[in-house]
Amino acid sequence: MNGDKLLVFAGRSNVGKSTLFSSLFKVKVRKGKKPGSTVKPNFFRAGEVIAVDLPGYGYMKGLDWRFSEKVRDFIVHYIEENANAIVLAVQVIDLSAFREITERWEKRGEIPLDVEMCNFLKEVCKNVVVAANKVDRLEGRELEKELDYAKRKLKVKVIPVSAKYGKTGEIKTKITEILKKEGVSISFKRAWQ
Repeated sequence: MNGDKLLVFAGRSNVGKSTLFSSLFKVKVRKGKKPGSTVKPNFFRAGEVIAVDLPGYGYMKGLDWRFSEKVRDFIVHYIEENANAIVLAVQVIDLSAFREITERWEKRGEIPLDVEMCNFLKEVCKNVVVAANKVDRLEGRELEKELDYAKRKLKVKVIPVSAKYGKTGEIKTKITEILKKEGVSISFKRAWQ
């Protein structure tokens, strides 16, 4: 993949990263109902960019914590080693659970994984946006409050999506806009490996 431009999708396990990836690019990637279904990256060409669905980090049902740490190390090394080729990193979060998980980590005096990953991506990658998935679980004022909370915590553009129901228009527009500024075109028609 020398010389290729990369569009990477990162996020905790079970936030709907692979579902979003499949919905955007009309491809089938392995996904499951339990955390940790994606354990190695999926690569698809989408126009002039290689779209990369990275494994999820954090809790992985039925897997040892050491395996989870290896996956997280792989993700960090992959992003660091490919930083010059990454034109955009899309961090996917589960907006319906983001506040609860973030506050739980902060009560323990720890930096929440989503915040830590977002800070890392902003430090290493030129462009970063957050896809706030599972907005179909929130309504009206509650949705607005959770989006505002995520924007304050992550300090980056947060875009609401519902991958499960194909509500991805706003994230497609933002991805296309950023890549165009970088001189890279993208196709959301069926991608290929």
